[in-house]
Amino acid sequence: MSLWKDFTTGIIKENPVIVLMIGLCPALAVSSSANDAFGMSIAVIAVLLASNVIVSLIRHHVPDSIRIPIFIVIISTFVTAVDYIIHAFDMELYASLGVFIPLIVVNCIILGRAEAFAYKNNVLSSALDGLGMAFGFMLTMVILGGIREIIGNGTFTILNYQFINLGQGYNPALVFIMPPGAFLTIAFMMAAHRKWLKK
Repeated sequence: MSLWKDFTTGIIKENPVIVLMIGLCPALAVSSSANDAFGMSIAVIAVLLASNVIVSLIRHHVPDSIRIPIFIVIISTFVTAVDYIIHAFDMELYASLGVFIPLIVVNCIILGRAEAFAYKNNVLSSALDGLGMAFGFMLTMVILGGIREIIGNGTFTILNYQFINLGQGYNPALVFIMPPGAFLTIAFMMAAHRKWLKK
């Protein structure tokens, strides 16, 4: 039951974006389309899972006084690997995500979970915590990107497969694929989430 709680906490009750409100910068910046949101989410899943596991494995050998620099070195190693992989296999996604891939290194979700959870718990719990937080991030990102893309562009595309195309007759509200649309959408998502949790 405890392992299940480690996994599900980050998805619903402590969702990093709409509850803890960390990682908002990349969430708002790259969620103008579902495809970009999904791509960023995959990068975050890879880095968060790998860094949580490694931090948990070495936690007894890391001096408390230098733990943060060590965490950053570990995280930046995985971010660099993910950055190169995306660059090699999907140039279009790489161009869309831009500077926000390297900025995963200082993303509060990644560093926060290394410090608050992985440094104090075993490998399995840390892996499940990382997956839960990452899936919570992904769920929020894809919904956020999907809403913005559908309303602002009339399409919904993931992995270059177009699931929805409202056609030329649709009159998009372009504000939703601009920064104000990101703030409006995330605000409504936060309100809906809080109302749902109170039921």
